[in-house]
Amino acid sequence: MRIGILTGGGDCPGLNAVIRAVAKSLMRQCGATVIGIADGFAGLMEAAPRVRELTWESVSGILMRGGTILGTSNRANPLRSEADTARVLEHARALGLQALVVIGGDGSMAIAHGLSQRGLPIVGVPKTIDNDILGCERSFGFDTAVATVTEAIERLQTTAESHGRVMIVETMGRYAGWIALEAGLAGAADVILLPEIDYDVEAVAAVCRARAQRQRYTLICIGEGAKPIGGELTVQRRIADSPDPIRLGGVAHALREALEVRLDVEVRATVLGHVQRGGAPTPFDRVLATQFGNEAAQLVMQGAFDRMVTLQEGRLTSVSLAAVAHGSRCVPQDHPLLRAARQIGVSLGEPA
Repeated sequence: MRIGILTGGGDCPGLNAVIRAVAKSLMRQCGATVIGIADGFAGLMEAAPRVRELTWESVSGILMRGGTILGTSNRANPLRSEADTARVLEHARALGLQALVVIGGDGSMAIAHGLSQRGLPIVGVPKTIDNDILGCERSFGFDTAVATVTEAIERLQTTAESHGRVMIVETMGRYAGWIALEAGLAGAADVILLPEIDYDVEAVAAVCRARAQRQRYTLICIGEGAKPIGGELTVQRRIADSPDPIRLGGVAHALREALEVRLDVEVRATVLGHVQRGGAPTPFDRVLATQFGNEAAQLVMQGAFDRMVTLQEGRLTSVSLAAVAHGSRCVPQDHPLLRAARQIGVSLGEPA
């Protein structure tokens, strides 16, 4: 067997762990030749494919490394034109690939499904720090991002307490609030603002005033896709040739401006940005990524294509790529963590 593997979309802690598990499982269990494709789908879209064979030695020692040894791209979309699609399919045939393992988020899964419908056997592996892929209750990289944000909130608490400030921490997550919710709870944030619940600026200001009289400081954790009631998303920029052209960012600064005119204390905003995606994966993510990679290899050997490995109710399984190709998994309004936050006195920015 000759099996290709690529990483698409943004980088994420645990990608190398998946590559390692896929390659070693296929090499050990069926003697497969594993071909690594450079820079996501871009490696198959150019005039000459950019690939290299992955050996046992080349994937050894990469379990704990962040990023991806194959490189990635969040702009390469072979479905944007028939010529690009045809080139990818032709390169796959010329390389003798009997299947392709695609590690990526919802955009990559949509592309994978499109190529699968055109005859390229594909198995998907869900990847995102945002934890927002449909049909998957927990994706690798998320735990690492939550740990990173939690540490940042803890560090900001000491300076907030020292100066009597309101400190706002902005997380990634796009239109889903999983990172902000879990990191906010883990970091003891006083206010957690999510894309799923539009916030009332006056309600947030009221929490800050009350805490100024008691603890002197307030910690606010806000997801980049959050917005005030009646307001709009805070868009940092737009990238025309990207599968996901909208880049969110800066909502923490917008909230700071809204609070400064309502409070008598200093308000500071910190946008964590890409530090959430970098660095070594946590042990949890290393184990989960290894399980996902091994399961993807099993699907390849079984010939179960046009499917994505997933975790549901704590068990590894698979779902069709069609079921996850479009849309995202957001925090449901009845989620137990929301209930717990409200019951321990954390504000979600809801009107009194």
